Amino acid sequence: SSLLLMSGVVVTVGLCRRLARRRLRSRPLLFAFLVEMFSTFQICACTNELSLLGNVEPKPHTALTLTYGFTVLHGLTLAGSACNPCGTLQPMWGGATSLTLGALKIAAQFVAALLARVAMHFIWSLEMAEPHLGALSQGCSSPMQTTEMQAFCIELLFSVVFQLAVLRAESVNPKYRVHLIALLITMLVYAGGNLTGAIFNPALAFSLHADCFYDKFLSYSLVYWIAPCLGKFLILYVF
Repeated sequence: SSLLLMSGVVVTVGLCRRLARRRLRSRPLLFAFLVEMFSTFQICACTNELSLLGNVEPKPHTALTLTYGFTVLHGLTLAGSACNPCGTLQPMWGGATSLTLGALKIAAQFVAALLARVAMHFIWSLEMAEPHLGALSQGCSSPMQTTEMQAFCIELLFSVVFQLAVLRAESVNPKYRVHLIALLITMLVYAGGNLTGAIFNPALAFSLHADCFYDKFLSYSLVYWIAPCLGKFLILYVF
């Protein structure tokens, strides 16, 4: 049921992106906002659902396999979209994207993160699948299972590694690049998923753990917003 749900999200987003591409080419700002919003919605909605499958046997093989598979799927279907505020900072820093367009895309990412959370919580409330039973009663299911400083360093390190890999993989054939990036993300999730969730995406972190941001805003904004962005700026400064 979860796989069908995530597949339905991917198909729906694909149709919405195609419709926006056909109808809104003459309105570039609205087109950029909607495409980024649809794309980020797909990643956030699917990751919300994947977060419920972490305990599916055999552990952690099932969760890691699904992480790799859907990361490849996202890479193939969402080409041209950053879906990550940190990724949007790079063209803004280099002058390839205007400040207005960059800010619009970041706004779209956080709007999509909130919409994905609301949509998935509504679906979970219907309890149509076994993993959805009791999913809404968890509240702040904190992914931070270590000290705040260690969590900050882990997310910073993972962001640096991920952003560096993306930059170095630009010269790789796209059909191989998506698998390399998916493999790296899966390895990072395996290495640090039990400590911080290995998210390194501010919009995705907000979608997955909004309740935790409400309860401990300073701690969670430091670890899941500032650390990934700082990692991105370090990479941009070095290169």
